[in-house]
Amino acid sequence: MKILILHGPNLNLLGKREPQLYGNLTLGQINAELERLAQELNVELVIEQSNYEGVLVDAIQHASDQNIDALVINPAAYTHSSVAIRDAIAAVGIPTVEVHLSNIYKREEFRQHSYLAPVAVGQISGLGVNSYLLGLRAAVAICSMDNG
Repeated sequence: MKILILHGPNLNLLGKREPQLYGNLTLGQINAELERLAQELNVELVIEQSNYEGVLVDAIQHASDQNIDALVINPAAYTHSSVAIRDAIAAVGIPTVEVHLSNIYKREEFRQHSYLAPVAVGQISGLGVNSYLLGLRAAVAICSMDNG
């Protein structure tokens, strides 16, 4: 099983950026936790981060070329603004789990809407790095049900 992990804009600044909201872990540390869990679950990860919407759209569109079984995405600010990412997810039909480090529903009003939620299998937010880890577990479970 192969899972694509996508990190959106500004997540490369984790560890320095607003630690009261996002915690002290760096993106590298989050990726290491994901890789550790992937080994335990016996799945392969492809991990990408970009600050550019088009790069994220391209990664989603090319997921089927890479035999990706599921997508775990933290679209960051694009959660609230990107119809393009939403449309790419809908177009490829790959099971998608949306994750957020912070609870977007306890944040500013404009952050409480997700364009991706309607095309995602589910959404996990507010649990820090555990949002990613639970998202990975959920993606694996969904794929296992589909293949079972």
